[in-house]
Amino acid sequence: MRYVGNLPYATKEEEHVVVPMSDGTRLSARVWRPTSSDDAPVPAVLEYIPYRKRDLSSVRDSIHHPYIAGHGYACVRVDVRGTGESEGVLKDEYLEQEQADAEEVLAWLAEQPWCDGSTGMMGISWGAFAALQVAARRPPNLKAIVISSFTDDRYADDMHYMGGAMLSDNLAEAGTMFAYGTCPPDPAVVGDRWRDMWHERMEGTRPWVLEWLRHQRRDAYWKHASVCENYRDVRCPVLASSGWADGYSNAVTRLLGNLDVPRKGLVGPWSHKYPHLGEPGPAIGYLQEVVRWWDHWLKGEDNGVMEGPMLRAWMQDSVPPSTSYEERPGRWVGEPEWPSPHIKEISHPLLRHRIARQGEVPEPAEPGAAMTVQSPLSVGQFAGKWASYNAPPDLPYDQREEDGGSLVFDSPELTEAVEILGSPSVDLDLSVSEPVATVAARLSDVAPDGRTTRVTYGVLNLTRRDGTGEPEPLEPGKRYRATLQLNGVAQSFPPGHRIRLSLSTSYWPLAWPPPRPVLLSVYEGTSALRLPVRPVAEPDNAPQRPFEEPEGAEPLATTRLTPPDQRWEVRRDLVTYDSALEIVKDRGTVRFEEIGLDVGCRAFERYTSTGEDFTSVGGESAWTMTFKRDDWDVRVETRTVLRCDEDDFLVDATLDGYEGERRVFSRTWNETVPRDWL
Repeated sequence: MRYVGNLPYATKEEEHVVVPMSDGTRLSARVWRPTSSDDAPVPAVLEYIPYRKRDLSSVRDSIHHPYIAGHGYACVRVDVRGTGESEGVLKDEYLEQEQADAEEVLAWLAEQPWCDGSTGMMGISWGAFAALQVAARRPPNLKAIVISSFTDDRYADDMHYMGGAMLSDNLAEAGTMFAYGTCPPDPAVVGDRWRDMWHERMEGTRPWVLEWLRHQRRDAYWKHASVCENYRDVRCPVLASSGWADGYSNAVTRLLGNLDVPRKGLVGPWSHKYPHLGEPGPAIGYLQEVVRWWDHWLKGEDNGVMEGPMLRAWMQDSVPPSTSYEERPGRWVGEPEWPSPHIKEISHPLLRHRIARQGEVPEPAEPGAAMTVQSPLSVGQFAGKWASYNAPPDLPYDQREEDGGSLVFDSPELTEAVEILGSPSVDLDLSVSEPVATVAARLSDVAPDGRTTRVTYGVLNLTRRDGTGEPEPLEPGKRYRATLQLNGVAQSFPPGHRIRLSLSTSYWPLAWPPPRPVLLSVYEGTSALRLPVRPVAEPDNAPQRPFEEPEGAEPLATTRLTPPDQRWEVRRDLVTYDSALEIVKDRGTVRFEEIGLDVGCRAFERYTSTGEDFTSVGGESAWTMTFKRDDWDVRVETRTVLRCDEDDFLVDATLDGYEGERRVFSRTWNETVPRDWL
């Protein structure tokens, strides 16, 4: 990245600004704005997240907010109620209170003497959720949004559930927010009130996984703040982006296809990161694109920002399997609209362990001819994370070991390149041996030497096969039709390679398995793989103006005091048949020089199982957060353990707060939540 110091506008920063809410709560904001805005007001851009603007997100914030401010905007980073130096308690994600607060913040911004009354919202992940959800509430002064790595469907396409199956990230993200939501404010900002504010947070919190487990269906809890419930609620222009290595690879195209406002989409090879910080690369000059978007929609400049394709996507070339990539080779392609007129869905019947050629008419199968699989719990240990965060390397590894416990269908060796852009799907004619069953589908690129790289995947809880989230137990032995949707992707399969579809009845620990092992029967000839094929000869419709190199402002100065520790280990004991995936994400201790604060952050995740006992699976998420300046030494330790039997989920959680080595707060939760055909 090129750090730019000479920007069009000289700027100034206000490190702590109080934003009053109507109920008396005061939120904490950080403001970067042009010095000239004292006399010449400018539009304001809000990023609204719970990730502590003063320390944990401060380096990232310092790259893009001063840069955008230097192009003539007031950039405002507000910590959500109950986080950082904002008062109150953060009780869950995307609550009505959070969105109402955001509307009040936007109204407050519009009234500031340095703001001209026009506002925008931007963000990645939580910040993008917030921007999209608030846009659907239509605050009068919100003129446009810029969002990255988000979803419009909180139930079907978030870290909680996929295809009605529960993801292990449901536990992992709950563990993350258990820690973030119970950290203390900085006494250098709030003074002697810090201890009371901290204890209010610890007293008022509960492990969020308890609430998320209580909503295993698509109910009102998930429909709230899911924009897909009514796309017409969004009336402002939207610039949306994500990455193929992210868990949120689907929502960009859904917005393009369903919104009826000015909109642009961008999907690169990236993990869960802003495109100007994109990993795997190539990163792009995303902030330049953002400034052009604001210039048009907030300042009214006629700069051609809406010209060119509606969707720009990185068509990934074939690569060997790896848990991380510095770069993903490929090229940018463009589509004038979405759904694209260039993309044709091609259906390939599934025959006995092979994918039929396009146009092949299979011979009629014998009545009842089926292929069967009952996958071991080990299938999924090389699946990587639901969303790649690139810390530690968390992409899927070589799929050959996973394929050993799966039902595998291979295409013939390709004689010419095949490229797909969109969401593949699998139509299944099936039967199962249990009333609760899950099917995972993986699409892979098989090289001539056999190395197998997963391209995309999907999971479906067959009790929710109609897509509504309302469960219907299965009758063992009865034949059903079900469609399993895979995540969106852009991928080129070269000549000499094969396309592989793999089906398994478990995918642990990425997804929680059913209560008992399941024998799956798939009937040949009446099941099919559907691929969104983009003709290789189709013009790429790439924009006339290529992406620039990444730019940003000089990041805040930090000093590393202790080294990070990052591990991702799969362990198997062939005596006891115990298996474990252990993940360590330790950022070490970092000193934020500007405020003289030392911060440490360590996360540990562990996912276990024993043999083929599907009730032996369990997950653990433990965090330690430390804050130290002179004689102020505070630590938060959280631990959440999720186990199960055939009927229930069992949650054990602890929260401990320390001043120095003295424990000043402790609480334990031990709760049971019934399994709802899951």
